[in-house]
Amino acid sequence: MKPGTKPITLSTTIGAADPLEIRSGPAIVPIERLKLFSPSDWEGFVNEWASSLPDYGLVERTSGAGDMGCDVIATLDAQDPSSPWDNFQCKHYDHALAPSDIWLEIGKLCYYTFIRAYSIPRRYAFVAPRGIGTKLTRLLKKPVELKTTLLAMWGEKCAPDLVALDAPLKSHIDAIDFGIFGHIPAQRLIEGHAETRFFAVRFGLGLPPRPLSPSPPSSPAAAETRYLQQLLSAYGDNLNRPVTTHAGLEPRLARHFVRARESFYCAEALRNFSRDTLPDGAFENLQKQIYDGVIDTCEAPHECGLTRVNATTGHAASLEITSSALLGRFEIADRHGICHQLANDDRLIWVPGDA
Repeated sequence: MKPGTKPITLSTTIGAADPLEIRSGPAIVPIERLKLFSPSDWEGFVNEWASSLPDYGLVERTSGAGDMGCDVIATLDAQDPSSPWDNFQCKHYDHALAPSDIWLEIGKLCYYTFIRAYSIPRRYAFVAPRGIGTKLTRLLKKPVELKTTLLAMWGEKCAPDLVALDAPLKSHIDAIDFGIFGHIPAQRLIEGHAETRFFAVRFGLGLPPRPLSPSPPSSPAAAETRYLQQLLSAYGDNLNRPVTTHAGLEPRLARHFVRARESFYCAEALRNFSRDTLPDGAFENLQKQIYDGVIDTCEAPHECGLTRVNATTGHAASLEITSSALLGRFEIADRHGICHQLANDDRLIWVPGDA
């Protein structure tokens, strides 16, 4: 280093270090991450997005060999075979879609509806991570020109993979309203997908903030029956007399009862949060980790049922959990509450012989 030269520090070159970025690198924004998807991941993403739309009774991913030009099919009424349906045609290319990319796809729809393999959809939308180019944008806004151009290109773009254009097929194509064809911008897909429980897994940008947990109702609900029975049994074991109701509990037990109910409702709120923001199984995985961590404590000898409850919930609070998808969104009260959920399902027993 030359005399008088100031040392260059990390903070003067790239700013303060973010621990998360040190571990995994800077976050990739969703619109750019879409471009890194495989074609299969792209179809899965579109399927997840379409499945979240309230208009549809059934969404099916049908891409692959023999798909007849249909990738993600969304049907309005799953029980009605003649129900209107929409097709989302997935194209994951390294460029914005051009007219040359879609002639065969539109041709497939024309041909397979001609031979009555399926009905004409209400809507046919191209979806591509890099969107569509200027020429295709213009064509999709002019259905008559789109149809005329398809007919002109049929011999080159469609016939080799389908059939030659004869009079009956042309008549069928002439009868199709080409206004059904369009596209959906990738950004709109992202905005809709962000409201689904698949978003955090697909894009790794973290879970949304968790809403405040509700307070328990003044009177216990039917869904609380078993874990509260177990608690009262534990209180009775501590007092050496039967306890069949929470009314009239001595102050220390009354406070314990209130805390137990609050933590149970906290865990139930976490279950709902997981259901709304993550794929199935995330909450159950956390429950299993806590169960595996506390079961030996629960089944060890204890002076009474209440000491077993407190030892078990206390151990749950100290467990080191590092592999849950819900990391950063559960607290000590949730861990206590999950113990009561497990007691509610008789997976944890506070007083042996009380099952």
